Amino acid sequence: MSDSASVREDSVLDCDDCISPAEAFGIVADETRLTILEALWESPDRPVPFSELRRRVGVDDSARFNYHLGKLRGQFVRKTDEGYDFRHAGEKVVRAVLAGTFNEDPVLPAFPAPGSCVACGGSLEADYGDEKLTISCADCARVHAHEEFPPGGLEGRSSEALLSAFDQRVRHLHCLAADGVCPECGGTTSTALSRDADPFDLEVVVTHRCAQCAYEAVSPVGLVLLDESTVLGFLSSRGRDVCGTPFWRFPWVVGDEALTVVSEEPWRIRVRIDADDEHLVVELDGDLSVVDSAVEPIERIS
Repeated sequence: MSDSASVREDSVLDCDDCISPAEAFGIVADETRLTILEALWESPDRPVPFSELRRRVGVDDSARFNYHLGKLRGQFVRKTDEGYDFRHAGEKVVRAVLAGTFNEDPVLPAFPAPGSCVACGGSLEADYGDEKLTISCADCARVHAHEEFPPGGLEGRSSEALLSAFDQRVRHLHCLAADGVCPECGGTTSTALSRDADPFDLEVVVTHRCAQCAYEAVSPVGLVLLDESTVLGFLSSRGRDVCGTPFWRFPWVVGDEALTVVSEEPWRIRVRIDADDEHLVVELDGDLSVVDSAVEPIERIS
């Protein structure tokens, strides 16, 4: 039996009535149907009665409007006693349009980013292209962050607000993926450590991969610790603002000096987090679970 067949047998989803992806995209490819979905989205109250929805879409021919609405019913919209409302797939289509995923490809030239390079101390800069935002050193080109960010997220934001939104989005999506939930499709993600340097030029990186939609996110090991209670307690008790500081400004997140590979079979990694005259040493296993931690004084060379 193939792996895909076993996945289908074990799944809680009964897809006897599902339509193919080609059919689904074909349905929403029509301009009138997209306009119907947008009208539902913009409506202040839902469900929306048939006559009100037709008025919002601007189709005079009732039969023609009913035809297109009927194509959307079942997969993208649902009919209730009060009118029409979204199904989840319909909302996803509108959100994808608003995010600019299908029809926008903006490029932003480099602009200053807060912090300094963990490798050379140089200034950081951010740039945007191919739907990804990259933060790197202007002097040595060391990459500190490189993640997808929807084009719609650039709309109406200053460079400062954009970087703040990027920071929060990366934290939340990687936290979700580390917890085994795919940020894209809700499928099951796996976590693996490897000595693949791209794109961060680090000794070890983390890869979260979805078995269902092949979503993949690569990050430094330390990123997962931004949501770990031991780390939060250690830093907050010493006046460090973990939530208000961009993740790329923490050397123990994006640098190699704070990380020690204890073993690979099984994986054991130690991360050292300095604060004042002490540092917290956290040991992680291959699933990025904390297996040990200790606070130790920093030895100063006299």
